[in-house]
Amino acid sequence: MRIISRLLSNAYFLLTMTTVMWAGNTIAGRLAIGNISPMAITCLRWIFSFVLLAMLFPRAVSGAPKIVRERPLYITLMAILGFSAFNAVFYAAAQYTSAINLGIMQSSTPLFVMLGAANFQGERIAPAQIAGLATGLIGVIIVASRGQLAVLQSLDFNRGDVMVLLVSASYASYSLGLRSRPAEWNGLSFFAALSLMAALTSLPLLAWEIASGHSYWPTLKGWGVLAYVVLFPSLLAQIWYIKGIGLIGAARAGLLFNAIPVFASIMAVLILGEPFGWYHAAGLALVLGGISWAERNRG
Repeated sequence: MRIISRLLSNAYFLLTMTTVMWAGNTIAGRLAIGNISPMAITCLRWIFSFVLLAMLFPRAVSGAPKIVRERPLYITLMAILGFSAFNAVFYAAAQYTSAINLGIMQSSTPLFVMLGAANFQGERIAPAQIAGLATGLIGVIIVASRGQLAVLQSLDFNRGDVMVLLVSASYASYSLGLRSRPAEWNGLSFFAALSLMAALTSLPLLAWEIASGHSYWPTLKGWGVLAYVVLFPSLLAQIWYIKGIGLIGAARAGLLFNAIPVFASIMAVLILGEPFGWYHAAGLALVLGGISWAERNRG
């Protein structure tokens, strides 16, 4: 029990396991194709997450309405940036690109986190961190362009890759916004408030999908995908991420996003049988080299 307690208070353990579960979300995004529509999985994900939270932690969830009343705009924006809009675009992007690309492109999040921390929160970014992130960014570009100079010259990027970059910036904003959470708010109550608002803000997206004729109810496999994203990327990963941010800050925690493409690539090859090209290997090497350099030489 003491070992478990120590692990659950170690930011790097919590955040590493979070990246494993989020890497699994890239696989879920691909497995969802044809089994549950993007807006349906987004909406149902947060409805079931809130219900499960209410069943497991009723006292904490009872404090959620008070948090929403105290800062409704903040909670709404955080829920949209980090939960509802993020997931809706992410699952839509999975229709157009591979799980390997989803994971590697998502590793651009630390760049947006550090830029935001420096420009809007006055945080000092060490030169080594900048160099490490720039190296990682080059790796992301190699993957996005499939290692082809012609793609860069024509800017003919896969639309799914571009969508993931956009939601990576969105999640970076959410990560930075966590710093504005009042210290007196209970972590579980805060997460419950975000889940509730994410469920509510995803309802218009589901309504739009239904009206457009592109929505479909989950198949048996779709329910399995939904169960995974509710239990792991939604509940456990989000709770641990909020705790990890509180322990070491958004900028340092953001660097660990670079572990997502490693786990996502391994899972994609083993589970989905996706091909692993030389440009994936080059991109991963640069991304991992960047995070290693930044972590060893941060100021």
